[in-house]
Amino acid sequence: SLLAPCRVPTVPVKNLTGSSPVNPALAGITGILMSAAGLPVCLTRPPKLVLHPPPVSKSEIQSIPGISHTCRKTTKKQAKKGKTPEEVLKKYLQKVRHPPDEDCTICMERLSAPSGYKGPHPAVKPDLVGKLVKCGHVFHLHCLVAMYNNGNKDGSLQCPTCKTIYGVKTGTQPPGKMEYHIIPHALPGHSDCKTIRIIYNIPPGVQGPEHPNPGKSFTARGFPRHCYLPDSEKGRKVLKLLLVAWDRRLIFAIGTSSTTGESDTVIWNEIHHKTEFGSNLTGHGYPDINYLDNVLAELAAQGITEESLAQEKD
Repeated sequence: SLLAPCRVPTVPVKNLTGSSPVNPALAGITGILMSAAGLPVCLTRPPKLVLHPPPVSKSEIQSIPGISHTCRKTTKKQAKKGKTPEEVLKKYLQKVRHPPDEDCTICMERLSAPSGYKGPHPAVKPDLVGKLVKCGHVFHLHCLVAMYNNGNKDGSLQCPTCKTIYGVKTGTQPPGKMEYHIIPHALPGHSDCKTIRIIYNIPPGVQGPEHPNPGKSFTARGFPRHCYLPDSEKGRKVLKLLLVAWDRRLIFAIGTSSTTGESDTVIWNEIHHKTEFGSNLTGHGYPDINYLDNVLAELAAQGITEESLAQEKD
């Protein structure tokens, strides 16, 4: 039979959902050309895209032990007011009296020369140099204040050289809702446990002062978005950290979609999620043995680690 196992090169007939310009007939043409060239051909059954689990009734949904509630809402959190950028940065810096003989990586001028930043002048002398206390990288104070003013102004600072975070990094995710619960189905590669389902819902709205185009409306495509984690010890740990990321408004942002090119729309923000339940055709599915470790590293890059759990109320 055509579908019997065989030892010759297989021609997978890829599952094409219309998002690709390649015609599904292409695989067939490849097979014809190979057989015309005298090469043996074995057709494989195309892998099937399984985005969602089998239907789940309300009575089958369980809350997650150790995690209170099954839903989180975020509203617009105002950035901390009252402190000037200079006061914020002072906490993270030591003054450097004798600057090293190297460039400031923000303005690319020598640290021994005044800052080359030419924007609105912060209330700092252009020749002052500061060293970040945790990572030791050195910059013009003037440049750091300008960088802070161009960011989210939330009381945190990220070293532009090594990405070390000072304070608590927050993002600009628009208001929305995150639901999370257990469903009684297993993910590929995690047959020993049930599945945590996360449902994100963000409605379209108007951009705030922290967004790329304040006052302009933004779109929100593809919501509600369903994501999946194994209900294992490590999967629950990832969920707890994702809840911190959600509260800190770091999971989504407003920007330009890398898939559609649409601007002023809600996009994922550097913390990868699995949106494909029962297959891995898009690369956003299971099995993927490195996924939980990778997402823990992405969360840590946003300043979210196990220490964060101790700081935040559940």
